[in-house]
Amino acid sequence: MSIAAWIILGLIAGFIGSKLVNRTGEGLLLDIVLGIVGAVVGGWVFHFFGNTGVTGLNIYSLIVAVIGSVIVLVLYHALRRA
Repeated sequence: MSIAAWIILGLIAGFIGSKLVNRTGEGLLLDIVLGIVGAVVGGWVFHFFGNTGVTGLNIYSLIVAVIGSVIVLVLYHALRRA
């Protein structure tokens, strides 16, 4: 996947994850970064359980990235409050 595709997927996943976790966004740049990290984490988690991770710019990859983004955002908020 190209860097532009990772940024687009990260932006969408980070935005959706932010809305699911805390109802407000974290800001454009942080949404992108947490979404990209979430896509990597989601891919790793899905691969750990025997499924494929992020495969490209498609709906399945978006779902994987959003799940990973939610995991990263929950950890981010837990560490930020500590």
